Amino acid sequence: MTAQVYAALSPDTLAGRLGGLPVLRERVGPPEGWQVREVGDGNLNLVFIVTGPAGAAVVKQALPYVRLVGESWPLPLRRSFFEYHALTRQAARDPGSVPDVWHFDEAQALIVMEYLTPHVILRHALVEGRQVAGLGERLGQFCARTLFRGSDLSMRAADRKADVALFAGNVDLCDITENLVFSDPYFAATLNRHTPGLDGIVARLRGDQSLKVAAQHLKMAFTTRAETMLHGDLHTGSVMVTDTEARVIDPEFATYGPIGFDVGMLIANFLMAHLSQPGHERVPGDRARQQDWLLSVVATIWDTFAAEFAHLWRTERRGILYQATLYEDQGHGLAAEQALADLMGQIWRDTLGFCGVEMHRRILGLAHNADFERIADEGRRAACEARALAMGRQLMLGAGAIPGIDAVVRMARRIDKEDHL
Repeated sequence: MTAQVYAALSPDTLAGRLGGLPVLRERVGPPEGWQVREVGDGNLNLVFIVTGPAGAAVVKQALPYVRLVGESWPLPLRRSFFEYHALTRQAARDPGSVPDVWHFDEAQALIVMEYLTPHVILRHALVEGRQVAGLGERLGQFCARTLFRGSDLSMRAADRKADVALFAGNVDLCDITENLVFSDPYFAATLNRHTPGLDGIVARLRGDQSLKVAAQHLKMAFTTRAETMLHGDLHTGSVMVTDTEARVIDPEFATYGPIGFDVGMLIANFLMAHLSQPGHERVPGDRARQQDWLLSVVATIWDTFAAEFAHLWRTERRGILYQATLYEDQGHGLAAEQALADLMGQIWRDTLGFCGVEMHRRILGLAHNADFERIADEGRRAACEARALAMGRQLMLGAGAIPGIDAVVRMARRIDKEDHL
């Protein structure tokens, strides 16, 4: 691409504008044979699949506004810069976990990357009732490896500080998180919407002063505790899967924040998938097996994350925090294990809190998810969403008293049988 002035691509213009890129000629073939489809179904960007005689590629381009809302909500193109840098770091910290990046053009706000096929968006697969072998293990490993290796537990201090400064520039996408996730669900914000029939529980939540305090404590943690590089928007719509593989995509919300943020957001989306299943039943009980599997994934994500994080603590703890010179090198291995247990306790409490707030914002805020939205019957949808809202509240307010992931699974099973309308 030779144009220096940004212009949004289209299926008709992409071959003409990107046909000279060597990487696309090599990976896809001569542009005369390209076929281009725009497949972006997210809230922000254009996404094209380019196929040709030699193969295929994905071209992702940022728009200068929020696609979900339109030009009335402008958004800087530089978010593609942060996505590119996040992808390269995730690829280094957990090889094979993200698509390979082949080209980045900052002026045109576009990334050319590997086309994942026959992968599909995980959220869509879950709505259809599909299962993925090894899913919980793979996502738990991704969280542990990227979050540990992107922190002061592992990185050289100078490198980490440079990264904190770089990702601190992702101001506008952080602003979306800070408002749409932590504040807007708890009052009648302009862009909020919710399913008819939820008015009663919504009013109760917005009148719950303890809940508002908890939400703002979580917001303060997100804005002030730059513990590690986060994906920033890790949910089942940010994972592509086959029946046996999972790859993580779309880290444009990447920033530095609490270790528990990504883990909590991810688990929340599996809990919502679990609680949405009755709304997708064709006959009563035909999604019970899927519900059991989803809760097994929840437990496995946390258990794998905790085990892998502990392994990395014991084998790769070379940063400026909890140095081995203070512990193992002096024969104080038990103290190192106590420090790990204390840290995991904090991460666990953060995970529960962020999990709860994600369950609220996906039902009460601007950006909803297909798990509930694809339930055509509004009454059934409202009943499922009300249970998720109730569970989110219990997680946020009870984070300090919930002993482990098994208790969360039991809570989900209990709430799934309750009426919260």
